[in-house]
Amino acid sequence: MDMHPPLIDPFARPITYLRVSVTDRCDFRCVYCMAEHMQFLPKADLLTLEELDRLSTAFIGLGVRKLRITGGEPLVRRGIMGFFRNVSRHLGNGLDELTLTTNGSQLARHAAELADIGVRRVNVSLDTLDADKFAAITRWGRLPQVLEGIRAATAAGLRVKINAVALKGVNDSELFDLVQWCGDEGHDLTFIEVMPMGEMGEEDRLDQYWPLSDLRARLSERFTLLDLAERTGGPARYVRLAQTGQKIGFITPLTHNFCESCNRVRVTCTGELFMCLGQEDNADLRAPLRASADDEALRQTIRAAIARKPKGHDFDYSRQGVAGQMTRHMSHTGG
Repeated sequence: MDMHPPLIDPFARPITYLRVSVTDRCDFRCVYCMAEHMQFLPKADLLTLEELDRLSTAFIGLGVRKLRITGGEPLVRRGIMGFFRNVSRHLGNGLDELTLTTNGSQLARHAAELADIGVRRVNVSLDTLDADKFAAITRWGRLPQVLEGIRAATAAGLRVKINAVALKGVNDSELFDLVQWCGDEGHDLTFIEVMPMGEMGEEDRLDQYWPLSDLRARLSERFTLLDLAERTGGPARYVRLAQTGQKIGFITPLTHNFCESCNRVRVTCTGELFMCLGQEDNADLRAPLRASADDEALRQTIRAAIARKPKGHDFDYSRQGVAGQMTRHMSHTGG
């Protein structure tokens, strides 16, 4: 494929990781992610799967080595497996890894094909192993369907990483159950602090905020936590539990502890390029995509945007409220 000078941001960070949201739609309505009666984007605003392929290909030509497909729920988009199959042509030819983040609801149907295409691991969002709590958090989700999907992924040879949002008063009583289940099943586990995204409305996130420092302290009462030097250029800090050998990650978006090595950007399903999850600045890639069959204008727009990538973000919880709060829903930006 055509390779061009790589993307380097103003702080000398190479951009090697692209997260692409392929839809804002989802078959769940998780309380910390979207409203129950979401107004979804008009279909005409969304990039076609062909445009998403072209866009991903342009980024790979600019040095992106890892491509993560997100949503919404990526597997509910019609034709998405064809998109995965098409983009997989870059594996071993510029692209090192093709992966996705999913709620697991559709994995039982698609896990074997994903493995066949070249996907090696998936991230599954799962906050609780209690069926009633799961129904309350996701509003529309069914836990057995997700657990079946996770089993199918494992059976297909996919590595599964569980992403659990830490929610005070919701899953804090399940900390050790989640850790033991992941250990028994062979899944890595990452805890994520709840973020100030979208409207604070019916579910008050400040009440649900469970600092991972507290979670980590509780873990250390039962386990010896060995800090790992491992970094992925992303937000997670990892530890190994000495007693079980498990790897546990902590993502604390409200502290500036990962921006210095940030190697990633995000594209929404409408073609907005966000250089930082915690900033509103973005660039429109849909216009250059649709203006020309040639990709030069698209590459120029991407380069100009990367030249504006900030050093860090502005999230901050305080006693008075939330500073740096985002107005868009996570389902729009894509995780």
